Amino acid sequence: MNEKTFGPLLRADGVLFRLWAPLQERVSLILEGGTPLQMERAGDGWHSLTVAEAGPGTRYQFALSDGLKVPDPGSVHQPEDAHGPSEVVDLTAYSWKNPDWTGRPIEEIVLYELHIGTFTPEGTFLAAIDKLKHLKDVGVTALQIMPVADFPGRYNWGYDGVLPYAPDASYGRPEDLMALVDAAHGLGLCVFLDVVYNHFGPDGNYLPAYAPIFTDRHKTPWGNGINYDGESAAAVRAFVIENAIDWIATYRFDGLRLDAVHAIEDNSGEHLLHELARRVRAAAAGRHVHLVVENEDNDSDLLMRDGEGRPVFFTAQWNDDIHHVLHIAATGETFGYYADYSDDTGKIGRALAEGFVFQGEHMPYRGEERGKPSADLPPTAFISFIQNHDQIGNRARGDRMAETIDPAALKAIASVYLLAPQVPMLFMGEEWGSTDPFPYFCDFNEELNETVRKGRREELSRLPGFDSDDLMDPTAESTFKTGKLDWSQAEEEEGRAWLAFYRDLLALRHARLAPHLAGARSGRTQGDGRFVDVEWTLGGGATLRLLANLTASAIEGVPVPASSDEVLFTLGAVEDGRLGPWSLIWTLDRP
Repeated sequence: MNEKTFGPLLRADGVLFRLWAPLQERVSLILEGGTPLQMERAGDGWHSLTVAEAGPGTRYQFALSDGLKVPDPGSVHQPEDAHGPSEVVDLTAYSWKNPDWTGRPIEEIVLYELHIGTFTPEGTFLAAIDKLKHLKDVGVTALQIMPVADFPGRYNWGYDGVLPYAPDASYGRPEDLMALVDAAHGLGLCVFLDVVYNHFGPDGNYLPAYAPIFTDRHKTPWGNGINYDGESAAAVRAFVIENAIDWIATYRFDGLRLDAVHAIEDNSGEHLLHELARRVRAAAAGRHVHLVVENEDNDSDLLMRDGEGRPVFFTAQWNDDIHHVLHIAATGETFGYYADYSDDTGKIGRALAEGFVFQGEHMPYRGEERGKPSADLPPTAFISFIQNHDQIGNRARGDRMAETIDPAALKAIASVYLLAPQVPMLFMGEEWGSTDPFPYFCDFNEELNETVRKGRREELSRLPGFDSDDLMDPTAESTFKTGKLDWSQAEEEEGRAWLAFYRDLLALRHARLAPHLAGARSGRTQGDGRFVDVEWTLGGGATLRLLANLTASAIEGVPVPASSDEVLFTLGAVEDGRLGPWSLIWTLDRP
């Protein structure tokens, strides 16, 4: 079991309470209903006190020299929200039903992104357990849970967390999260967690009052950067890295997705991201644990492999590029950041074949060069999707493609990304063609709520709909409730048809494609640019090929394979020398 530096430590002589507060000369411990107890200060800025009568269930706060009461930054449970007292919890008391689970290799992973608060009507960890069999039946092999770190208020996307060790109490107790992970493992499902180490939320982060958590040497979209490389940075780095290890070692997650790592600046000898990856992998020895990044800079160095093809740092990256090119093909939308990806079928081929569309080239909309070469990486270094929380939630109405576009177009792009050798990721409800919106939502005090309303309009002003007078209020409870999945849609005729479609494609992926993904190499684009033509060499020498017409018009003169025994899957009108609208053919030629 990983022994953490932060948070209360349960020992034979009681509970050791500790707080790293180098900016405070005096710190007191206040147990619920008790009087302040003076803590001992060490030279390294740590304040500590052992209390014999404390134990699991004890609620406590720290009082700073000016009287400000703060929660424990290493707290694992905040029963009264982020501003309230912390609770001592013995996480070692949980009895694991599947202690021998070691995970799945990346080649078997099919991700399913979900938000705990809107995935079920109840919005809890325990309620999510009841939906696991559904995911397994569809062909999902891994949950991708949006951030759960404690945030202020009743609802939040999760990216405003302020207490990274504490699963938000609105979703249940930490033991409930353990039960969800345990139940998933019992069904053969992995569980990934989204974590945020680039900033803290705007409300409830008390760390700056007593510790040098921020630095003005680095800037982020949320203000000063986190102090990962300055004076006292060692403790700050430990706070974050131990948190990552905690999710893996204590809660037994199978993977982490690190949010917006391009906003993490570190000029020290070993970059925080490198150290985090190294130490997490060491802590997870003997298990399949996958580390994933979101990285707007498309820095392929983070995805490098060693001589045996194993990740040196991170396993994979969410690939916005493949989302953008497929989204444009299906919707025709070219506004905002889509503009850089429009008017070129070759960009679809490059995203599928090599991962990144832009590998150092200039992007007119962004007004800068972006990306590094990625053609030497295996396909499994990229996570593909046609919907996720950002791409839906950053639309003015939070609308999904299933609500507005031709089902034939949606089926075509789904058939591309679900059978491509990259790692596919569904967004919750996508498998039954959900039309439920997923808008951005949060719940702060009224002053911050107004700041959020204005900020959303300004940040996304170049996207359609954000100048509307009836724009959804991101801070309203009604907006949060619109994001709740309506599971009854899955039982309707159209929902059942979509489920069968997704189930069949994923069954095909697991049976025919996954066994060849280990050792797969990046692809090669072919053809004359009128249609998508990509070929990959997979493990063992198998050849996977995609021919696709991702337009509403037929294309003549296409070299459609003549041998039917190589065909893996077809969609639409695929004939000799012709691809009908929204049609494609996948072939798999074994050596």
